[in-house]
Amino acid sequence: MTRKNRFILSAFVIIAIAGAIIWFSQRKIKKLEVVNIKQEVPVDSTAILWYKNSIIYSLDVEVFKDSDADGTGDFKGLISKLPYLDSLGITAIWLSPFNPTPNKDDGYDITDYYDVDKRLGSLSDFDAFVAAAKKDSIKVIMDLVVNHTSNEISWFKEAEKDTSSVYHNWYLWSKEQPENYDTGMIFPGVQTETWTFDTIAKEYYYHRFYDFQPDLNMQYLPVQREVKKIMKFWLDRGVNGFRLDAVPFIIEVPEKKGEKFEHQFNLLTEMREYVSSIDKEAIILGEANVAPSETKNYFGEEEDRMHMMFNFYVNQHMFYALATGEAKPLANALQSTKDIPKEAEWGQFLRNHDEVDLGRLTEKERNTVYKKFGPRKYMQLYDRGIRRRLAPMLNNNIDHLKLAYNLLFSLPSTPVMRYGDEIGMGDNLKLKERLAVRTPMQWDDSKNAGFSVSDTVVRPVINSYPYGYDRVNVKDEKQDSTSFLNWNIKMVALRKECPEISFGQWEILDSNSDQCLAIHYQWEDQELLVVHNLSDEDQEVSVAAENLKKGKLKNLENQKNISPSHGSFNFKLKPYGYRWLRVVTE
Repeated sequence: MTRKNRFILSAFVIIAIAGAIIWFSQRKIKKLEVVNIKQEVPVDSTAILWYKNSIIYSLDVEVFKDSDADGTGDFKGLISKLPYLDSLGITAIWLSPFNPTPNKDDGYDITDYYDVDKRLGSLSDFDAFVAAAKKDSIKVIMDLVVNHTSNEISWFKEAEKDTSSVYHNWYLWSKEQPENYDTGMIFPGVQTETWTFDTIAKEYYYHRFYDFQPDLNMQYLPVQREVKKIMKFWLDRGVNGFRLDAVPFIIEVPEKKGEKFEHQFNLLTEMREYVSSIDKEAIILGEANVAPSETKNYFGEEEDRMHMMFNFYVNQHMFYALATGEAKPLANALQSTKDIPKEAEWGQFLRNHDEVDLGRLTEKERNTVYKKFGPRKYMQLYDRGIRRRLAPMLNNNIDHLKLAYNLLFSLPSTPVMRYGDEIGMGDNLKLKERLAVRTPMQWDDSKNAGFSVSDTVVRPVINSYPYGYDRVNVKDEKQDSTSFLNWNIKMVALRKECPEISFGQWEILDSNSDQCLAIHYQWEDQELLVVHNLSDEDQEVSVAAENLKKGKLKNLENQKNISPSHGSFNFKLKPYGYRWLRVVTE
């Protein structure tokens, strides 16, 4: 090779190497640019709206699991059972009150809003629980009880001792007995008045609930500031929201005559704004048993009040549907509560820690439900409800229980499960009032159902046929692939795989049967049809294909397809049967 050719070759190699370096550098810069672009993509709004595609599990620490053999459940015991809750597939835990209390109303009579009842543990134990829950990606919602306090709290003690005390205006007083002293009672048949004479203050104080639970004066600015202080204390400790107890009574402006009072809805706006200023993902879930026409006042026209509310109206009509096998009343209740703000959500439940409130049914409808699910007077409560667990109400009929839970998981709402219902726990009607459905969790067939090794426990464990812990417990049902617990685990997973229910539009379709409820969901490019047979007889279902995309329906439980015939999808549902069907385009 000549000297000239060697020079040309060397120059070519140098140019090639330089080009490769430039190309690689540019490629690396482009990759970095892509990474930066991804980092700048805003968080999916569904993360902020986590409460829409969730499963909430309600429990009381006191009766869930005892860790120190004193007969009372505690936070350390709850921590030990987080793996079980994680396996169940729940998204959030709603805790019943756990603050210090004389415990005259199962913890709803609070004496200190900034601590944990010593029977249940310490603030450090609570912090450890929150950290462990978050490790399992489980959120924590706590009860916020600020309509009333215990009469043993220092605030009320100061208020009654000295009428010139700064705390006197924290409560509602009257020097004379008000005209309406015996009206508006929450617990008729148990309460006798709502204005009670205080022998120390020599004045009457107001209480919507029991006489040992004086109402806070929520119209008073210092009380409003204190409530915000309480919220911040627990949000700073990691809770993800509050179940706001007795919302209508928090915001009402009581008078000394009459029953219907003005409501200060702006208090809900202020609460939401304050909570969101601390944590934009934290929520307020309101307990407000109100008529459908009133719901907008609680959610807010501008989506500026409560994020969620329990749908008591649908719950009551759902029990009527379960009692009669008729779909129309439930369908009408769903339609009546359909119009809510886009980011708001209903919390739907079957049973909770209180009675099944049937107060919004007609007297005839209520008597129909009584006859089916609570025929004896001792099964009823407050002249309006039933104080039984779900399994005894449905006569432990597994098909009826599965239908009920299918409704819970498939209605346009966020499902709220009650501890123990997932295994079919029973009740103890020998306990007074609402305590009948608040018995210890049944973990296994060992002493006290594995709840505690203590000889005495906070509340009797159910030990009688057919709901005794030797027959109904987590351990046995975990090991049985056909158990109600394992069926519930599968249904929780199925519900979470159907975001159409959470974020989509829905409509009720004609099923060609008065006993069948068909709900059609659409979200983005996904469609879902869920059909339930509410009756105890076989039903022929026919849904017009024109209401759905052209194609087939895929059964999400067995993956089998249903093709349309003569312009409709036709299939049979067995007694209390159901289908989850996704529309599959051909």
